Amino acid sequence: MMTKMLMTKITNMTKMNDLDAQAQQILRGNDQGTYTVPTHGLYPYQWNWDSALAAWGVATFDLGRAWDELDTLMASQWDTGMVPHIIFHRPCLEYFPGPEVWDTKQSPPSSGISQPPVATIIARLIWEQDPAIGRARLSQVYPALLRWHRWWHEARCMHGPAAVVHPWESGRDNAPDWDSGMAAVDGARVAPYVRRDTRHVLPHMRPTRKDYDRYIAMVEFGRGTGWKDRVITEQGPFLMADPAITFILLRAHEDLCAMGRGLGQDTSEIEQWADALRASLPFLWNDALGTYDARDLRSGAFANTISIGGFLAYLAGAAKPQLDAHLHRVWDAVQFGIPSTDPAHSAFDAQKYWRGPCWPMMNALLALGFRAAGRDDWAERLRRDTAALLAAHGFYEYFNPLDGTPCGGSNFTWTAAIWLAWARQGSETPMPQNDAKGATR
Repeated sequence: MMTKMLMTKITNMTKMNDLDAQAQQILRGNDQGTYTVPTHGLYPYQWNWDSALAAWGVATFDLGRAWDELDTLMASQWDTGMVPHIIFHRPCLEYFPGPEVWDTKQSPPSSGISQPPVATIIARLIWEQDPAIGRARLSQVYPALLRWHRWWHEARCMHGPAAVVHPWESGRDNAPDWDSGMAAVDGARVAPYVRRDTRHVLPHMRPTRKDYDRYIAMVEFGRGTGWKDRVITEQGPFLMADPAITFILLRAHEDLCAMGRGLGQDTSEIEQWADALRASLPFLWNDALGTYDARDLRSGAFANTISIGGFLAYLAGAAKPQLDAHLHRVWDAVQFGIPSTDPAHSAFDAQKYWRGPCWPMMNALLALGFRAAGRDDWAERLRRDTAALLAAHGFYEYFNPLDGTPCGGSNFTWTAAIWLAWARQGSETPMPQNDAKGATR
């Protein structure tokens, strides 16, 4: 007779195998041949950091297809070096604002802003799975990654830390971090439009109409400049320093250096960018709050928000003891993972887009930072939290961190990818350790 312990182990293995199969099915179902959509209906195009995270998941069962995903993403790069946040590969009337609203005159059509450079971090993870095979594929994508990093340095780090010209560029679209900057944007005179996101997701989970008016006003301003970076950053209605992109870019600089050295490239330019970016971190430190905080570059005012953007300091080896205390207070206040906004904040909303929910892909990025900092216990706790959430509630876009209620889109690419690449037991990717400066050894 089988022991109870053995029966439990077999049951758990069966459930994990079922979830593996479901996750692979979602990735294959969202696969458009050379790129992956986040989910059908709500997000019918290729999104920048969604695509990178898709590649991480696909690499667990098809390494060549994972590299194809990154190739397609980087093939959309503008002459300036910018890699857009949406690439409109084929017409689709289900999404607003579509290519005609952005009017960037690119081929393929795309949006006019970027997104967090997670692709560089993922490229290294995929390369290190099989360096022999990966070297040839990496050599193809590395020059484009380098140009993209140069664009970040020249077009968005003009005040030191990485800045965003639109909340959508941050990837954390509706976070309270942007409220102060959004308040200065006049959305009263935008052209008439019809939203389509609330046809797929309950309206209370999505940004308000007033928020959308302001989002579209920023798009109209960029379009009016012909998407000229300098004009947008100097005269545009919104410009805020973003801790999250700053920390992701710092980590990406380190990973790009590691890949460059592996290819025999001179990485001194990247090292200079990383040094300059790290030197700018005091500008983001809100001493009154004891955290890294978004900052309005027009007024100089902090957002005064404790959020996951500041917690990404762990990813760049930039955490401080005050941040540790906030992290554990926020983490212990919820049941599942790390919420995107401090539950004690007046703007916290457990189910509204980026204003409080738990995002499994953000948990994964934080765990990479914890492990690089030698905090394997934190990383394992976060992995278990996320695995329990997905096993209980499925592969949704994001979740209520208090009770696990699924939110946003279903059959979601990056959530399925995170399960395969990180959350499932035994799938954790070995991570390089960082020294005190954040330089990879």
